[in-house]
Amino acid sequence: MGRSSGFIAMHASLASGQIDICLIPEVPFHLHGPHGVLRHLKYLIETKGSAVVCVAEGAGQNFVEQTNARDASGNTVLGDIGVHLQQETKKYFKEIGVPADVKYIDPTYMIRACRANASDGILCTVLGQNAVHGAFAGYSGITVGICNTHYIYFPIPEVISYPRAVDPNSRMWHRCLTSTGQPDFV
Repeated sequence: MGRSSGFIAMHASLASGQIDICLIPEVPFHLHGPHGVLRHLKYLIETKGSAVVCVAEGAGQNFVEQTNARDASGNTVLGDIGVHLQQETKKYFKEIGVPADVKYIDPTYMIRACRANASDGILCTVLGQNAVHGAFAGYSGITVGICNTHYIYFPIPEVISYPRAVDPNSRMWHRCLTSTGQPDFV
């Protein structure tokens, strides 16, 4: 999840409060070197004894092999950055002689299979009700969303007119950086 934007990874990192490093496609990073992710992981292991990394699917695609293959929807099949990070992390800690137990969890199906909390359940119900009301009112080509605490109809062509991406200069991304305590990895 997060093939072209890091909203899910960023929000999950903020919501959990347990993430030490959040990597998203919009923000480039280095794995190796004095400002690399692996050096920061070493620091975290030395100071905290553990570290949790959250990585969006599209992050770090420059580190993995590109196949130019397409999925059934016509999207480019991305390299598996999670597996790559796991392997590079194990290799790095072995090379520097620091014992590290590296676990990799791909939460794709866990996220989709968990029950919605009460707020999400209510939100989905109200969005669904508004979608039905819109259809009965004769609207088509619309989706329902929230704007300034009001449920409104958005024209789908307007919604998809450009891809949404996390702004690396936004307050939300800076909140995430503050929450994780991660440095700039370039």
